[in-house]
Amino acid sequence: MTEVSVQEHASWRDFLEMCKPRVVLLMLLCTLVGMFLATSDMVPWDILIYGNLGVALVAGSAAALNHMVDATIDAKMARTQHRPLAQGRVTNLQGAIFVGATGILGIAILAIMVNPLTAWLNLASWFGYGVVYTIYLKRATPQNIVIGGLFGAAPPLFGWTAVTGSIDGGGLILVLIIFAWTPPHFWALAIDRMEEYRQVDIPMLPVTHGEHYTKVHILLYTIIMIITTVLPYLIGMSNLLYLLSALALGAGFLYWSLAMLYGKNERAPIETFRYSIIYLIALFLALLLDHYFFPVTYIV
Repeated sequence: MTEVSVQEHASWRDFLEMCKPRVVLLMLLCTLVGMFLATSDMVPWDILIYGNLGVALVAGSAAALNHMVDATIDAKMARTQHRPLAQGRVTNLQGAIFVGATGILGIAILAIMVNPLTAWLNLASWFGYGVVYTIYLKRATPQNIVIGGLFGAAPPLFGWTAVTGSIDGGGLILVLIIFAWTPPHFWALAIDRMEEYRQVDIPMLPVTHGEHYTKVHILLYTIIMIITTVLPYLIGMSNLLYLLSALALGAGFLYWSLAMLYGKNERAPIETFRYSIIYLIALFLALLLDHYFFPVTYIV
């Protein structure tokens, strides 16, 4: 396929797909929760609009860079083989221009219309995910998800700093929750796609240490995650609605972790992965509802 024919087939849908829109939407939910939890009042409309627009553009840029770097291995994996760059519908030059344009625009919007701190944090996250994780960690260590997870856990802090202009304990606890959630979330998918990762020589934990070892660590991280989700209640950041929701949702995650480790259901890993997405959405929505409908009037 020549470059001319590729360019004729490239469409806006290809560039949207490169941004990983479903992942970005989940990030924006976390950003929104960070914004609303940072204040007892309504988030200013300019912060709400420009903050989320900037975060979305920077996140989309990092995702597109991930597509560029992983194009070769994406073409060999069933889950990713139809991606625009893997199929050649978008050229490397087009991809690079798109990555640069969206990233620069997003950082500029955050720096000018929100505040410099939020812009710097987004730039650090872009570099961490797009460069450190995608180019190095992903191929260097089976702990890639644990170490690299910090970059993907930052969206609630983006929302928090967009409103407050400062890094505070509440925002950091939200980051900690996603940081603890990331390993069991992604390792469940890695087990389901283990042979594909093995074929492209990516050292995901189930490839390097085996399926049983990974399932044990998913269970351990699930327990750590459940404990972490109780922290907002313990520090007086939330009330009983959130606490009960966190424990109930955590019990569901624990069930799937145990089902993977001890059960015979071959679909348990992918079902755990799917539940983990529902879990995070529901957990943060519960935190948001608790914040406005049952405001905390005391510190535990």
